[in-house]
Amino acid sequence: MAGALLYQAMRRLLLLLLLAGCAPRFHLQVAAAASLQDALREIGTDYEKARHEHVDFVFGASNALAHQIRAGAPIDVFFSADGPTMDSVSAEIAPGTRRDLLSNELVIVSLQPLHDVSDLPKMKRIALGDPNAVPAGVYARRYFERMGMWDAIRPLVVPMENVRGALAAVDGGNADAAVVYRTDALLAKRARIVSVIGGPEAPVIRYPVGILRQAHNPAAARRFVDYLASPAAAAVFTKYGFVMTPRPRRASARSADTISIPPARLRS
Repeated sequence: MAGALLYQAMRRLLLLLLLAGCAPRFHLQVAAAASLQDALREIGTDYEKARHEHVDFVFGASNALAHQIRAGAPIDVFFSADGPTMDSVSAEIAPGTRRDLLSNELVIVSLQPLHDVSDLPKMKRIALGDPNAVPAGVYARRYFERMGMWDAIRPLVVPMENVRGALAAVDGGNADAAVVYRTDALLAKRARIVSVIGGPEAPVIRYPVGILRQAHNPAAARRFVDYLASPAAAAVFTKYGFVMTPRPRRASARSADTISIPPARLRS
């Protein structure tokens, strides 16, 4: 009798183990700006090795990703290239989870011997992320407007779907220059940084991250976001040219360089 009970218990245990092995594995879904892809892929690999939790990334234009989130896409964490785009999905972000994590800066890249930003109007084709929708392009347009240069540059602009597209255009010789994030410029194959957009009129660029209210596993999402602020992740971000913000903080309603991206325009 005891042998039979032990046999039945073993069968149940083996069945439970089999079912556990067949159960679908949880994958954290992270939507992130295209400019983050190289750093986050490396961080995701490190995170999975350290925590045994898998992360799937969806990279693209920040505002296009925000549109998908508003439409109900199954995203757990959103990592945007600018504050206003994160503002546009504020109703979908869990309270207390949003923080500014990284900063970046705009640079001009070219294959030609430009000296500074004043040489841009001499070019024939300037690649930008769509200046009416893509965060990098909107930042650039606002900067040129403040500098009184936009009217001269606007006819030369080749709008791209995202900042990586702008870099590829100049790298491939299809544009004379491009305005991109420094972190993207460091990945250029041929083009080089010819000028940094700095000074009091330069945009203050912040990358906020937040957990969605609809996150399938909020605890796992929080563990990953916490890891993004860890020294291990910071070392990877720094390697790719990002600057960590001094300390995690809740983002303000608008970033210092306020940009307004119409929700209907879907590119970054």
